[in-house]
This record gives sequence, structure tokens and C-alpha cells, in this order.
Amino acid sequence: MSKIRPPELEERLSGTDGPVVLDIRPRKDYQRGHIEGSRNVAVYGDLRSGNTDALRKKVDNIPADRDVVTVCKAGVVAKRATTVLEAEGYDARTLAGGMRGWKGYQNGSIGYRLSAAVRSLLP
Repeated sequence: MSKIRPPELEERLSGTDGPVVLDIRPRKDYQRGHIEGSRNVAVYGDLRSGNTDALRKKVDNIPADRDVVTVCKAGVVAKRATTVLEAEGYDARTLAGGMRGWKGYQNGSIGYRLSAAVRSLLP
């Protein structure tokens, strides 16, 4: 399972063939803020408790001919969504850091910049 970092996602979204961004957070969290153009499939609670059927029932609504990026609060539960989508034949990746990471990147927060600097030093 692979991840995509916020700068790479932003670049891909600006292109003509960007990925489908699948935000799995609860509807109220999505409404408070989300990545522009993303789709909300509110299965966070189900996936968090180990129920993958909720997402499997909704995969027909996800285009099979495009890459998919899964997003949750911090990226942990989105990894489960990515695993399910990969098992269903999708080319899926998880947004590293979830919406926290995305917001930190968008705002240029010191926390995001420090974590990016540390990651650049690691093999």
C-alpha cells in the first residue's frame, strides 16, 4: 500500500487527469472542511471498527479508470480504505497525514515543515 504526500496530491489535482479523492470521514467533518473536488463516502466509523463491507457496497460509485486517494482525519483509517480498494482492483493510495497533513501543508505550518524536513533526511 502506498501513500501520497500533500504536495504531490496538489500537483496531481491541478492536472487534467487527477485522482478521485475519497474522503471517508463522517459527513459533519467533511462539511467543516475538505479537499476541493473530493467525494464524501462516510464509512470512517465502519472501517475503524473493522467493517469493510460498508465501503465494498459503495465501490460501484467510484470510477475504476482513475487513481483513488483516500483521506481521513490523520491517515490511519484511510489506510484500511486503501487496502479494500486495492483488493477490489483500484489503484489507490492514502493521503499521508490525512486532513491534518493537508491543512498543515496548505497553511505552511511549522509542524508540517518540520515533519517534511525529517522525512527528507530518512532513507
